[in-house]
Amino acid sequence: MAKYWAIFQAQLLNNIAYLGNFLAGSGMIVLFMFIFAQLWRAAYNSTGGGAIAGLRYEDVLWYLMLAETIELSKPRLAQAIAQSVRDGSIAYQLSKPYNFVIYQCSVGLGDSALKVLINALVGGAIVWIMVGPPPDPRWWPLVLLLVFGGWLIYFCFTALIGLAAFVTEEIRAFEWIYQKLIFILGGFLIPLDLYPAWVQPLAKATPFAQAIYGPARFFVDPSWQRFGQALLGQALWLLVLIGLLAFAYQQSTQRLAINGG
Repeated sequence: MAKYWAIFQAQLLNNIAYLGNFLAGSGMIVLFMFIFAQLWRAAYNSTGGGAIAGLRYEDVLWYLMLAETIELSKPRLAQAIAQSVRDGSIAYQLSKPYNFVIYQCSVGLGDSALKVLINALVGGAIVWIMVGPPPDPRWWPLVLLLVFGGWLIYFCFTALIGLAAFVTEEIRAFEWIYQKLIFILGGFLIPLDLYPAWVQPLAKATPFAQAIYGPARFFVDPSWQRFGQALLGQALWLLVLIGLLAFAYQQSTQRLAINGG
């Protein structure tokens, strides 16, 4: 694994060299959190300011901060893979002495690591100013572990969509469907606890919820039971998705039609 660690380090160092671009990009989370703060303040004021589904106003904002950090820090690997198929550079990548999927994972982690840090610092500072300090920091190492597990779930989906380009070349429709599933079932815009009672268990069982809702909900209401449930859910879905990814990679490379000469 040393070569993949080297790839990760090289990608991370390359991103650090352009730190200003990442800081400028973090302005999105400031805008989102300001808008969410106004919307949820109005919602809580209309209910008398008490907790809704066990979540206080400040809990919702800290939840959304981490959810936004997770989503905004993801690289667009699927489009990068699709572009390499369209311009023919995929042939060069596949000929290299490394596993193509693990290589993409290393590059993606190198892209995401700095984004997660900057978005969390900037978004956390804004929310701290608006509603006060974050949840208990003693649980943060476990939160980070769940964020990493959610990132791996995201990577599996993104890689599966990217591998579809080996056959279809155009993947924007698949990305659009995946993004909407994240919005609706992942708890990206609204915590799943606020969904109708019959929808909640269905949504929470999906991999999309394990990628965003699980880490963000544990962040604002940490407990060993919640951590165990989130970790188990991520592990089970990763087993399924990694199996699908290995099968899809084997099949797609056999059907690949390389462009660009």
